[in-house]
Amino acid sequence: MFLGRDHELNALRDLKSSRGARFVAIKGRRRIGKSRLIEEFSKEFSKKVLFTGLPPTPGITNRSQREEFIQQMVSQGLPNIKSNDWSEIFFTLAKEVKNGSVLIALDEIAWMGSKDPAFLGKLKIAWDRFFEKNPRLVLVVASSISSWIDKNILNSTGFFGRVDLTLNLKELMIRDCTKFWGSRQNSVSSYEQLKIFGVTGGIPKYLEAINPKLSAEENIRRLCFLKSGLLFNEFERIFHDLFSQRSEVYKNIVETLSSHHSMKQEAISQEIGIQAGRTFSEYLKNLIEAGFIASDFSWDLKNSKTSKLRKYRLSDNYLRFYLKYIEPNKQRILKGDFENASLTGSICWDAIMGLQFENLVIHNRHDLLRMLGILPVEVTCDGPFFQTRTADRKGCQIDYLIQEKTTLYICEIKFSKNPIGTKVIEEVEKKIKALAIPRHVSYRPVLIHVGGVIDEVIYSDYFDKIIDWTDLLSQDSKKKKSF
Repeated sequence: MFLGRDHELNALRDLKSSRGARFVAIKGRRRIGKSRLIEEFSKEFSKKVLFTGLPPTPGITNRSQREEFIQQMVSQGLPNIKSNDWSEIFFTLAKEVKNGSVLIALDEIAWMGSKDPAFLGKLKIAWDRFFEKNPRLVLVVASSISSWIDKNILNSTGFFGRVDLTLNLKELMIRDCTKFWGSRQNSVSSYEQLKIFGVTGGIPKYLEAINPKLSAEENIRRLCFLKSGLLFNEFERIFHDLFSQRSEVYKNIVETLSSHHSMKQEAISQEIGIQAGRTFSEYLKNLIEAGFIASDFSWDLKNSKTSKLRKYRLSDNYLRFYLKYIEPNKQRILKGDFENASLTGSICWDAIMGLQFENLVIHNRHDLLRMLGILPVEVTCDGPFFQTRTADRKGCQIDYLIQEKTTLYICEIKFSKNPIGTKVIEEVEKKIKALAIPRHVSYRPVLIHVGGVIDEVIYSDYFDKIIDWTDLLSQDSKKKKSF
């Protein structure tokens, strides 16, 4: 199922229509849809040769990768050769793709060349001497290890000036995620859909596994609480495949963040017992590049200058759900305790969905701006905002702050199955009083919710905008409402 990548697919099509051979790099989290995008793009070519590297399991060697590559060549109608050298393999491939409209895709290239330090040099030579000579050829390299793509392709002197397009795939937008329910997307309640998104986020592979005929709880039970479920062992696969020997360090960072809204680097390192420094910063950077955590910067409200202070938060909904609900029940799942059980009452949705819902809103910032009537080019800064405490001001944290030139939109994000009461007004007012708002700047409180609000909140006229996030989940314009 191919949904929600129109922008990326159009960018690839535009590149293909230009003159000359083209080199494309695609990166993004595991299961984000890189391979599926390549497969869809391949339909534009009269000839395609697609290759995938072997995962870094024990016993995989450089020879294993070469032999697998040759086997994949043969399975696609290319010559069978015996070679212990990537140069000879690329030369054989080049002879088969020297004419016509051709796509070459090297998926999970980080695995493919991980055991051979000369792999990239030989690929660069093959591009310069052979592949680039076909003006209708496109070479795509892709990897779930985004930091590897950055270091070895995008920031490499060997490939400098050769990459024509870089795509960094993010989670699908909410409006695209609802399409995985097919003809039932309007008959399934927004609350049911949000429960699923609280587990899957906007990850296409996870959403493809949904059975639209089943309830949210039953889908989650099958995906997460059966030992055969897609998401039961996914956590271990992610960290083993992407981070190999250092997987435990990365898992510790993620586990620490799963219990907090956000944390400073020093607090994370202290909690897991690793000294903060360049190496630890590199761990955080790799997790950001992989799409699992996010780095939020504060900024000066007077001049919009970004502060050096930053906080890190877990931005991947699946990882938090795994650590909060799947891992604690792992032994029971292995024993089959959930085979015929119901999850009703087993998951406290209000307890976990607060942070999960915030992630969904942040991932869909363009829709938020549209619902507020703000053009992205008018925004000077936006994101989760924190103000540190000093001698002359209080500390505070804003769920999402949007700053235009002379206006602040102070967004409070609330997930509740029941209508939100007037207490939210007190909470937001307390934050606004603490916030150091410049004199020349106006502020507009905004409430983002999914469970409705009581009439008193509406009649109070406190919020400049009250946004029902379920509007994004409904394709029926008659169901849309605003205050």
